Amino acid sequence: MRLWRKVSGLVKDQNSIFIASLSRRTPLRNPDIEAAVIKATSHDEFSMNMKNVDRVFRWLRLSSCNLKPLIWAISIRIEKTRSWVVAIKVLILMHGLYSTRLPCVQRIGRLPFDLSNFEDGHSRKHEMHGINAFIRAYFAFLDQKSSLLCMELHEKRSNNNMMIMMHNLDVEEKESYSIVQDLVVVQKLQSLLDVLLEIKPLSDSAIVPLVLEAMDCVMTEIFDVYSRIRNGISRVLSRINLFGKVEATMALKIIKKATIQAEELSLYFEFNRDIGVRNAEVCPIVEQISNEDIKELEEIINGVSDKEQKSDEMDRAIVVHENFGEKNDSKSNLRTIITDRWETFDEENGGCSAIVKYIPRTNPFEASLVPTNSINNVPVKPQELPDLISF
Repeated sequence: MRLWRKVSGLVKDQNSIFIASLSRRTPLRNPDIEAAVIKATSHDEFSMNMKNVDRVFRWLRLSSCNLKPLIWAISIRIEKTRSWVVAIKVLILMHGLYSTRLPCVQRIGRLPFDLSNFEDGHSRKHEMHGINAFIRAYFAFLDQKSSLLCMELHEKRSNNNMMIMMHNLDVEEKESYSIVQDLVVVQKLQSLLDVLLEIKPLSDSAIVPLVLEAMDCVMTEIFDVYSRIRNGISRVLSRINLFGKVEATMALKIIKKATIQAEELSLYFEFNRDIGVRNAEVCPIVEQISNEDIKELEEIINGVSDKEQKSDEMDRAIVVHENFGEKNDSKSNLRTIITDRWETFDEENGGCSAIVKYIPRTNPFEASLVPTNSINNVPVKPQELPDLISF
């Protein structure tokens, strides 16, 4: 049976390549690109043809004008097949395209094909349940990622125009706008991570070489997304002293969500190690978020911030007297200076000046993150692992 499927798949691939070679070259069709796509997504169920995957990427790097013929070739390929092998390879190929981080790829938007209801048409339904579910989950992630990339591209342009319009605003208003934007990005990434965690083989029959190869790509994506989440939280918490109630509420929800996702990630890594996914061999380390930051966020939400408390204390402690000594001694005014030096007191000439040390907030994520390499191929195993978040 397996030999028959192998021979049948080989014949189908050769026929598709022959038909593609007969097509006329147009702005929408390129026979060479179509042939490369067919070879990269062949019916061989054991591995990807990386030579032709690289060839597809070279076409795209050569010119962004090749994007339309490439997307057309991929769409036609997936529409004409009911093979789980071809479906997974198409998804891995699309995943690799996004990993190139080419600007033209970011403009794709929603995927031009639909695998949300995919079912393999060459095997019994109950035997393919796990693989069918895997393909649908993988498609859902890539569809959301593609949409998010396109949205980020448009938002970046909108934000640039917005900052030009906001040039008359003061520094605090601009900073508040920037903080909210960072919080929104982290929320979107957390939503994307939720979809990523749904991608896994749900049955023993789904644990096959090609699925494990796809899972390596998924694991690499998880490292990248989680690193961006961690960077975003670190960047936001470093400006916690500028938070209002809205920003504090958003940040607290993000931190609670990050804690839940840290637990889910630990279980996810354990599962993938058990089934033999190479990129899950090392488990990430859990690092805690400062309770001080969490407490301060709760105080801001409740209407009482550390900044307000300190301000009240200073108001009570500092009393400015026009005539601290004698009535006519103008040098006796009490004054406060904020500096980075230690606290000292100067009572020269009957006056008093308090120099208060400024202590910067500690970054809860000072450990180095995994560098995310832009690659021109299917994602590969990272060298170091980021830490998970919990508190």
